[in-house]
Amino acid sequence: MKTFYVYIVRCRDDSNYTGITNDIERRLEEHNFGESPDSYTATRRPVKLAFVETFNDFAVAEQWEKRLKGWSRRKKEALIESNWEKLKE
Repeated sequence: MKTFYVYIVRCRDDSNYTGITNDIERRLEEHNFGESPDSYTATRRPVKLAFVETFNDFAVAEQWEKRLKGWSRRKKEALIESNWEKLKE
C-alpha cells in the first residue's frame, strides 16, 4: 500500500510551505538541495519539517493539502504547535 504525506516546512525566512509527497525524506532533500531554482523554497533554504501527516489514500491527502493551503498562517501555526484551542479560532 502506498503512503502519502502532507507536510509543512518552515523556511529560513520564517515562512511556511505546504506540500504533498509519497517520500518525505526525498522531498525534504529536494527542498534543501533542490533542482528547481524557480520553486518557492529555492531562495528560502534551509527548510525544516514543521508538520507531517500520513495518509494511505492520495485523494484524501490531496484534499487535506488543499485545505491547509487555504488556512491562514495563524491557523497553520496552531496546527504545528498542536494547540487545539487556537486552531478553533
